Order: sequence, then C-alpha cells, then structure tokens
Amino acid sequence: MFKLLNPNQSYTFSKLFELRIEPEDMVNEFGYTLARTRLNLPQYHGELDRLEELRSRIEEILPYVSLVSETSRREVLISPVVLELVHYTKAQLRIEYPLKVTEQLQGYLDYLLRSPTELLVIEAKREDLDYGFTQLVAEIIALDQWDRTPEQSVILGAVTTGSIWQFGRLDRETKAIEQGLNLYRVPDDLDPLMRILVQALVIRE
Repeated sequence: MFKLLNPNQSYTFSKLFELRIEPEDMVNEFGYTLARTRLNLPQYHGELDRLEELRSRIEEILPYVSLVSETSRREVLISPVVLELVHYTKAQLRIEYPLKVTEQLQGYLDYLLRSPTELLVIEAKREDLDYGFTQLVAEIIALDQWDRTPEQSVILGAVTTGSIWQFGRLDRETKAIEQGLNLYRVPDDLDPLMRILVQALVIRE
C-alpha cells in the first residue's frame, strides 16, 4: 500500500499541515476512515451565566482590532472562549501541550482541555480550515493512541480561525472520524458553540 509519509522520517503536527495533505488521505494513512456530515453534537442545557457578557466583550472590541495575524485572533477570539470554557467546566487547560506518540504523530497541541473523564483538543489555524482539519485529525488520532487518554468512547476536536469553528469527532471503537459540515461563527453562534464545548467536558455519570 502506498504511504504518504516516509516511515523513516519524523513529522510534527504543524509539518503535516504544511504538506497540504487532504484530510481523507491523512486518516487513511493511519488506518482510520473519514466521512463528512452534519454533526448533531450534544449541547449543554444548563445555565451559562456569563455568555452574554462574553459576547458583548468580543463585539465591543472587534471594530478596534486588526485580526490579520494568528496571534491577534488567538488573543481576541479564541483565548476568551477557551478561558470561559474552563470557567464553566473546571477542566484542566494545557496550552502548546507537547505530545509524542510516534515519529509521525508528535508535536504541540494548541489547546488541550482535560476533565476527569474527557479530553478536548482545539487547533488554531490562520485562515485555512481545510488543511487545518488535516492537522486536527492527526492530533485526534494521536490522542486515540496515547496511553494517557481517558476511557472515553468518542474524542472531539475543533479547528478554528477564531471567527469560524469546525468540529471533528472520532469513534474510537470503529476508528471512524466525522468532519462536521456545520460551521460556527463567533460571536454570532457563540451560544451553540459554547454549549457544545461545555457538554464535551461534562463529567459522565
């Protein structure tokens, strides 16, 4: 079988992004499958008491900030959402978290959130969701193979430009990855986005 990656070469997650590999080719490389579909992700139904305040803060500052750099988008759009997620879930947050599973699955996870039973990975990309999703699936596959991953049946990840979020979901038993066709925009879709993120880290009974 033809391999895209040289088994004698090391790759990082960011290097896989730069190779411009299609997401489907990437998952096939590691023995997984990919389907593109509308994801009906579960949403948290409890009160999110600071959500409107977060939306107002983002909307207030947007007219005054240039978002041309990845750093500016992280500071203004992504970090506030992630920190608010920690407030609601009390999940452990790791930023630029180093992870090495194999020579082909290694690098830094932009944001790794961990509750006692669940993991969630968030990858921030410039303005390229398509190949950003390729990097995300590599990170999800790495988490699936990582010996410190909780015994969760599904691993959820998100790739975001800051203003747009897209989810990927891995069924660990079937090795099937779903790429969500739904896109969530910040600040317009902040409510459903945050409810999906919170629910992903809720402790299962």
